[in-house]
Amino acid sequence: MMRLIEKGLMYGNLFHVNGQAMADRYNRALKHLTGKETGLTDFHVDISGYAPEVGEELGDHLYLNPKGCNRQFILLSTEQKTAPLLEAKFSTSRGILRQFIDANEAQLFALTARDAVAGELVNSVYSVTKPAHLFDIRKIRVEADTTSGVVADAGKLDGMIAEFRARDDAWWDDVLIADMIKLAHKTGDVTRVPIKLGHAEYEQENFWTSHFGGLYAFRDMEKPAVISMSEDDLGNLPVGQGGAAIGASERTKIAKFLDDNELVEPIVKARGVDAVAILRQKLDFIVVDVAATMEADLSQVRRTDLRSLARRYSDLLPPEFHTLGKLLRWAEGGGAWPRISSNDPAYFYTLRAKPHQDRDLVNMLLSELSLLDVRQLFICHKELFYARYRTWPDQKRAFVADFLAREYQVDKAGAREALFGSGDAPMEEPPQSAPRDVVEVVGPWGAVRRTR
Repeated sequence: MMRLIEKGLMYGNLFHVNGQAMADRYNRALKHLTGKETGLTDFHVDISGYAPEVGEELGDHLYLNPKGCNRQFILLSTEQKTAPLLEAKFSTSRGILRQFIDANEAQLFALTARDAVAGELVNSVYSVTKPAHLFDIRKIRVEADTTSGVVADAGKLDGMIAEFRARDDAWWDDVLIADMIKLAHKTGDVTRVPIKLGHAEYEQENFWTSHFGGLYAFRDMEKPAVISMSEDDLGNLPVGQGGAAIGASERTKIAKFLDDNELVEPIVKARGVDAVAILRQKLDFIVVDVAATMEADLSQVRRTDLRSLARRYSDLLPPEFHTLGKLLRWAEGGGAWPRISSNDPAYFYTLRAKPHQDRDLVNMLLSELSLLDVRQLFICHKELFYARYRTWPDQKRAFVADFLAREYQVDKAGAREALFGSGDAPMEEPPQSAPRDVVEVVGPWGAVRRTR
């Protein structure tokens, strides 16, 4: 993994904690939340304050995420808001933390100038021992305060001030006045500089979780579903009226769900993308996967070299390669349109999410259904990318790391827009065909349809 770290593809953009003073503030918050402390004075934290170095020292990489259910956090600076979330168990956690910091940035900036802010993403579930427990999570409440309790004290002082102003005899209440003065020494003048953290409750309707082998819950949909990436029996799940529990191997059901809810579009139909370039890159990744298993030399390989490797290992290339090759020939104007059913291994490689609020979640699902497209996997599902990276031959690891550093890392925003489009792009919905059994990509203008 050092190759990824050196190229900024892993543990990148973390906030640097350096020096005894900042480490002491971190330790106060860490002891407040967990009862533990670190002896390190130089480490890096993510948006939640989790540090891989501290996790290694403590022998517990979930030290801020007990049972993977209620994420705790330590804020030393509002600069943490641009950092990633490591060891994520829910896809919504980073977004909630980012929204909370953005909504309270001025207050948090002032609070973290003097002390660390410690808190928790709280829901009504304290452990997830059964899949059904996940469906009890509807709202996430953010609770946060400094380790010295300044926010809570400011709230108390606000109440005392309100009482003082409302009571006619308050000027003669020596106890109330003494308590107000005592709290004001800790909080400052809350009448001029209020200390209050707002916008602290968030909905969690559609999400991914790593629990139980990986689940995608789409509850806020016209036709809801839960898609399990594990083949284990998850029991009865309260999906919702008309909802379905779908296994990863039930490709037609997944395709039907995505189509019914108008969540995806074929790459070759998407506006503002170079479909030919995207398809070629997908084919290259498949060739690299096969060539690496055959211990081919992939150092400084060019596209012409990859074509030679494709010819050399043509008998070993998987069905995805041949189907995408037909689609590429059509996109280049030199071949017939290939019918690609949902049972075809290449089917999900041909799709991307439409612009909507759950675009990132849908692209994350698609990346898990098209694992050979390592660029999409890295962008959309980093935890799975890192897990699979560890299993690859070294030739493939070197090629992929060099490619991502060269083609993605230098312009992340541009690469994302080229692949997945702008979040503000207008949508033009194609007419939907009647429900049938098998989903097919049938042409660039008709998007998808179902046939028997």
